Amino acid sequence: MYVRSVTARVLALATAWSALALVVIALVISALYAKSSERAFTDLLRAQLYNVINSITIGEDNSLAGNPQLGDLRFSQPETGWYWIVEPLGTFAATPLSSSSLGTSNIQVPSILNVPFNNRYERFYPATDAYGNHVLVAETEVVLDADGRAARFRVSGNLNVVQEDIQAFTRNLYIALVVFGVLSLVVNGLAILFGLRPLDEARRALEKVRRGEAERLEGQFPREVRSLTVEMNALIDSNRRIVERARMQVGNLAHSLKTPIAVLLNESRLLERSQGEVVRSQAEAMQGQVQSYLNRARIAAQRESLLARTEAEPVLERLVRVMRRLNPERSFELVVSPAGLSLAMEQQDVEETVGNLLENAARHAASTVWLSAHASEAPEGSEAGGRQWVEIVVEDDGPGLEPDEIKEALKRGRRLDESKPGTGLGLSIVGEITREYQGELQLSRGERGGLRARLTLPGLARETV
Repeated sequence: MYVRSVTARVLALATAWSALALVVIALVISALYAKSSERAFTDLLRAQLYNVINSITIGEDNSLAGNPQLGDLRFSQPETGWYWIVEPLGTFAATPLSSSSLGTSNIQVPSILNVPFNNRYERFYPATDAYGNHVLVAETEVVLDADGRAARFRVSGNLNVVQEDIQAFTRNLYIALVVFGVLSLVVNGLAILFGLRPLDEARRALEKVRRGEAERLEGQFPREVRSLTVEMNALIDSNRRIVERARMQVGNLAHSLKTPIAVLLNESRLLERSQGEVVRSQAEAMQGQVQSYLNRARIAAQRESLLARTEAEPVLERLVRVMRRLNPERSFELVVSPAGLSLAMEQQDVEETVGNLLENAARHAASTVWLSAHASEAPEGSEAGGRQWVEIVVEDDGPGLEPDEIKEALKRGRRLDESKPGTGLGLSIVGEITREYQGELQLSRGERGGLRARLTLPGLARETV
């Protein structure tokens, strides 16, 4: 699964690598220690073997004589697996000698074909004594005198001692590596968090720009991040210049078209009724189309900018005050929740969309118009992208509209009530601006019987942690 967090990704890789490295280290050290312990055990048996050889001689009665002192009490304790044995070879018919730990038992000797002697005339082989102990036997054959009389010398040691030592070492090694691994993971995590802190600071600086609290990415950044912040600041400056240039061009175009259209409208009044009506309707349609495309161009120019920000409550309060002065016979109620709600839109677009809805509601309301704004979910079919959405509802207590009438009302230039003033462009303009911001406009019959207009508009991106 793709991990979006850089910190989590680095921590996961560091943890996986540390765990793998510690496992490999544990296996290698355990194997090396096992080989070293086995080699040391073999060397100990060889040393004990030659101690026994140096302690045995042929006595005056042609018997084996000697009492090896190996300095290990286990050679005198029964059933320990630690034994020494001296057996005469060939025609030398002496009584064998053995340690008191062996008692009356013996250890089977494999054939030379199965376990040959090495170049030092020694051989080592595992065996099992009469008591079930797994032992390692060191053996050699030595000529004891000038007459060629020889004996076989054997010394055995209990292999369980080696295995227990290896297991104890391995257990302690694993415990130490686990503790070391956990501490290393903590230290690595702290180091990674500290090392990636400049990226988090850059993100917070960018959030300030997005929320309109700053115009540029500000702060002290390390060399690796500074180039990124410089490029981001250059992009922000470029966006700002594009927005300003688009606004200037839109203003120039609006100014250049305003006078010719006004002339056409004035001239239409001087013509005959039938001809003047045609010219006037076409001029008004042209005026609406020009305004619509100018709005689209302006919105497209500023929508990609990070600086579009409008506080909802002050703008809506100002619109309500204006509507109260223009419609003293109507009551206007406003509710904004939560406080500080902001829209990712230009202020004039908010005023035009909500203002058209308020004007339409005031025109048809019996006594009261309700306006509310609150946080909402993203409209169906749009990409949330981590941003907040704002729902604005305008409702009146007028006669309302039927579903078929709602479809007609959204068409450009359609007026369902010719007795009321207006051009029929208001709801169409509201829908176009809303769609340009990837929002949604819905009309329905409200609970109070009148028309309920619901706008879903983009808010500011949610701050991520």
